[in-house]
Amino acid sequence: MLRRDLLARLVSAGLAPLASAAAAAPKLRISRYEIRSVRIPFSERVREAWLSSWKNQKRDQTDFVVHFVKLHTDEGVTGIGETKMPPAQAKAILDKLVGASPWDYLLDDSLRGILIAVYDLLGKASNKPVARLFADKPLARITPVWWSQCFPSETMASEAKLGASLGYRIHKVKARPWIDAVKQAEAICAVVPKDYKVWADANSTWETPERAVEMTRQLARFKNYFAVESPIARTNLDGYRALKGKMALPIAEHIDNMDLEPWTREGLIDAWIVAGQRLGKTLERLAALSRQSRKPIWIEHSIDNGISQVFQAHQAAAWPALEYCISVTNVLEDDCMKEPFTVRNGKYAIGSKPGLGVSLDEAALDKYRLS
Repeated sequence: MLRRDLLARLVSAGLAPLASAAAAAPKLRISRYEIRSVRIPFSERVREAWLSSWKNQKRDQTDFVVHFVKLHTDEGVTGIGETKMPPAQAKAILDKLVGASPWDYLLDDSLRGILIAVYDLLGKASNKPVARLFADKPLARITPVWWSQCFPSETMASEAKLGASLGYRIHKVKARPWIDAVKQAEAICAVVPKDYKVWADANSTWETPERAVEMTRQLARFKNYFAVESPIARTNLDGYRALKGKMALPIAEHIDNMDLEPWTREGLIDAWIVAGQRLGKTLERLAALSRQSRKPIWIEHSIDNGISQVFQAHQAAAWPALEYCISVTNVLEDDCMKEPFTVRNGKYAIGSKPGLGVSLDEAALDKYRLS
């Protein structure tokens, strides 16, 4: 039986469709699980540039390690998810799930990406796409984002051109001190259509309000550029106050673990970015922000595999305030999904199949298996 307090929490959080689906679902019990570990390299076309960029960030990483999870039930329903916890930690959590009802874990942040498998299970059990677990009338299409690390200008241009050719119309690019962001902009804007929009993520590296104002002024000369992200440290509230009314482009900032009251009251930023990997808390925050805030929301979490990419798309469909969902799968060799993530005219269509509507590519799991 579902606990009444959990159902009440879901309703009060604005997740009544999830509560309704859970209450009406069959009494499933998790009977067993699988965990498959893979190591996914960067795509060859950007590998050298990415490694160089991360070297400048003092990071020594050549790939992404992801642990894909399947939850099985006696009724034959299977849910898929992922986690980046150490396998021993993930297995300890999964062991506790065996014999339990998945519905008792709907907002349990300790599961991290394993929680996606729970939502996939519930969608399949209730014959609903995951988007309809969060909203009664979700959008049919959402706007995904092409993504680039801080690459040299010629690489950034070729990536933008590729993204545009694959149907994307929004591109997030990393702006860093070791690459001239203005030259990046020149290269990108020379090869993309007029409706291809770009925002620059400085990750606080512009440091001071004065530098942020000047960099944004220069980037605003390029009509494809429409926003900047994290120009200075988000802990620098006075710095953001100094930016108010002076920036030539709108500002987006991460809000995870932030007190939003002063930012909202003073109107310091133009878009929220939700990136926390605590998926239960993220769902509650997205629901609350969608009801309370007039600012657009951009979402990115667990962004290095196809399962989380599709899950984010379902979230964006559920809450129209979510303008964009961000993933880095386009710069990896494989997203490990059987179904392609196809974008047409800037949009990704949410499927009508129950659950996430996608499946893992077993051949890819074997190819990238981590022994």
